[in-house]
Amino acid sequence: MRAVVQRVGRASVSVDGEIVGAIRTPGLLVLLGVTHTDSAGIADRLAEKTWHLRILDGERSCADLGAPLLVVSQFTLYADTRKGRRPSWNAAAPGAVSEPLVEAYVDALRRRGAEVQTGRFGAHMEVSLLNDGPVTLILDVDA
Repeated sequence: MRAVVQRVGRASVSVDGEIVGAIRTPGLLVLLGVTHTDSAGIADRLAEKTWHLRILDGERSCADLGAPLLVVSQFTLYADTRKGRRPSWNAAAPGAVSEPLVEAYVDALRRRGAEVQTGRFGAHMEVSLLNDGPVTLILDVDA
């Protein structure tokens, strides 16, 4: 499971011009990708890592501040661009596998007390954000 985490002042995600998820105060935007070997346990470990990641103001975490998160599924995080100019998506898990694991990640954050907004799985989404810093990290959690 892979996450690109951005510290943001605000962020939103829209589908067909309608905002489906938004955070309007400082927090984290999480772009989340799932691969074939991921599991609910991996989703839980990544949620724990994200929730306690100390990249907000004063080296504090979402857990410390009660800061919100916007989670957007993004299969393209597992693109393989080593050959040619057309990415391969073979490492990305299919929707039937990845959607429940994205939900498991979101549920794990909520169980920890997080305020979480989400995009719409499988939809063409437009993400808007005000990156703060900028601070952008890549988190990987393997089996």
